[in-house]
Amino acid sequence: MHRRHLLLCALASLAPRTTLAGPTPYRLGNGGATITYTFMLSGAPVQGTVPISQADLKVDPDNLAASTAIVRADVRRARTGLIFATEALKSASVLDAATHPTAQFRSTRVQLGPSGRISDGATLDGDLTLRGVTRNVRFDAGLFRQRGSAAEDFSQLTVILNGRVDRRDFGATGYADLVDNSVDIDITAEISAAG
Repeated sequence: MHRRHLLLCALASLAPRTTLAGPTPYRLGNGGATITYTFMLSGAPVQGTVPISQADLKVDPDNLAASTAIVRADVRRARTGLIFATEALKSASVLDAATHPTAQFRSTRVQLGPSGRISDGATLDGDLTLRGVTRNVRFDAGLFRQRGSAAEDFSQLTVILNGRVDRRDFGATGYADLVDNSVDIDITAEISAAG
């Protein structure tokens, strides 16, 4: 009986380890996170920022496809390097910040690269609500451990998202004679396990 018990223990130690923990809650790092956007104004690129005001993040390092994100941004605090462009951006014909002060992104799908690893590239699909209009958008996604951390240390991560939207899809049609319709969106966020 003792020998059988030892054999079972040895076999168990060789079996693949699985976790029942599932997605782990993460919070934004102390510096928070900011959405950076770039648009063309009269043929010249203009860059601006919108601070992320709230984030509900869950990451499952063992099954990244099960990870989820709900992120809200305060469009009343949107900024560009040009005062007149900032005011135009928040006006009723573009972001309409007075009526719709919050933009929200809710993830719907994480798709990993061909080998099932995020290092092969990944995309994050989700519903973006802007000006009260919701449309599906897709971001190229990256998730990185802190430099120098152990391979199993997921306590601090960096999330990088890049995508493009057409502002007309959300009814943000103002200043069409000056501003291109495509807007590039880049998000970099430091996040920490909340446990």
